[in-house]
Amino acid sequence: MPRLTAFVVFVAALAFAAPAAAQNAGQISRVQSGRSCAGCNLFQGDFTGLEASGLNLARSRLRQASLSLAVMNRTNFSGADMRDVDAYGAVFGGASFAGADLTNASFVGVYLEGANFSGANLSGADFSGAEMGTARGLTQGRLDRACGDSATRLPRGLHIPAC
Repeated sequence: MPRLTAFVVFVAALAFAAPAAAQNAGQISRVQSGRSCAGCNLFQGDFTGLEASGLNLARSRLRQASLSLAVMNRTNFSGADMRDVDAYGAVFGGASFAGADLTNASFVGVYLEGANFSGANLSGADFSGAEMGTARGLTQGRLDRACGDSATRLPRGLHIPAC
């Protein structure tokens, strides 16, 4: 029994000693100043109102970030972790969300015309009032896991469940 207790204490010590996957303030500041940062840790970053088009944020961790009212046309979010993002009223025309994880993201009132959603996870994402009539890569199966409202504009032939 003492060996088991020692082992449990050892494992607990390792767990507390492991570095947390916290945000990277320097990388967040870089993006806030309008520069690309592919693969960066932007966890919980505040990008509210940011106006910076054409950024490369591919494979970045944007989980729980605020992108509300941002204008980020043609930005590359491919493969990004965007779970729980709040992007209320943002503009992402022509942006790429290919392969991104948008689980539980809020895209309420967002402009997404021409955006690419190929392979994106839309589970629990709220697209109420979103303009995405010319978005690419959307499938009915993906949209069935998201929600929207009567104001959501989708490509012809697709529909989204009500939130």
